[in-house]
Amino acid sequence: MELDPQVVALLDAHGPGPAVHELPLAEFRATIEGLVAYCAPTSPVAEVRDLALPGPAGPVPVRLYHPRPGTALPVVVYFHGGGWMTGSIDHMDPVCRRLAVGAEAVVLNVGYRLAPEHPFPAALQDAWAATAWAAANAASFGGDPARLAVAGDSAGANLATVVAALARDAGGPQLTHQLLICPALDTAMDSGSYRELRDGYGCSLAVMRLCWRTYLAMPEESFPDAPWQAVPMRAPDLAGLPPATVLTMEYDPLRDEGEAYAEKLAAAGVPVRVTRCPGVIHCALHLDGISPRSAQAGRLAVEALREAFATAVPDAPDAALRGAGRLAAVRAADPPQARGR
Repeated sequence: MELDPQVVALLDAHGPGPAVHELPLAEFRATIEGLVAYCAPTSPVAEVRDLALPGPAGPVPVRLYHPRPGTALPVVVYFHGGGWMTGSIDHMDPVCRRLAVGAEAVVLNVGYRLAPEHPFPAALQDAWAATAWAAANAASFGGDPARLAVAGDSAGANLATVVAALARDAGGPQLTHQLLICPALDTAMDSGSYRELRDGYGCSLAVMRLCWRTYLAMPEESFPDAPWQAVPMRAPDLAGLPPATVLTMEYDPLRDEGEAYAEKLAAAGVPVRVTRCPGVIHCALHLDGISPRSAQAGRLAVEALREAFATAVPDAPDAALRGAGRLAAVRAADPPQARGR
């Protein structure tokens, strides 16, 4: 599908000029925060409050959204995108409000530590701490600990994948689902979508190189030495992970690695559904106010959570919950035409 005309106009309006990866860090972060200007009006949520959870290096800020206080609802622990070096609770606030209302779930929007001030594994440590706290304390905030999911976009989806693996290896908490939206999973950055879409779509090869260097605190020639807990495409064993939904964006350099990871999950026996959202770019979740196709990507995220929670059977044997690996896919027929070089 052709790129959404509203997105084309937005991309054209932001050039020429310095690319985001060429900006000072404060300006880079401000640019990402500014994406909220393109979000649809925020959804009213009955209860929204800020918490400070115990973390490995001090309190971890979290914003809690409960659409029906007094009712025990499923819990979603959400990790924002931003290349592990930008993004925030406020940046993700509109998206988390829509997820809470649409999926009828308690959403915990986690403000993990950012690089370069706090490189790997700081973000992962905070993500794990927030997930463990949510599982142990769900009843205190109106959550159902038997229906607990992790979710995230881009860098946040990376954290969600690794938290799911850590939970498996630790014997808990038991996770119902993992929702991975345009996940950043591999330092190779040599897929077909990276070659086709390396520049001109907001998220570029140069941006991702900067983000990986900053998160890992290492030069690119050392990327092969990074542990799988930072680069989950290299995880040695994906068996026994919770069922997954992977949403990729047609005009996103990260598209192919997300779909490849879904295939690896299925090969390991994990039920997984992968959908390629047509005509949209990497930051589609923040463009629903101007782009109907981007809004559809957000609705798919809501539907994935609703379905996951509706079909969860907490008391079933583990084998019944996992089932045989299967891959349900919706793919664009043809690769998109590249913009820029």
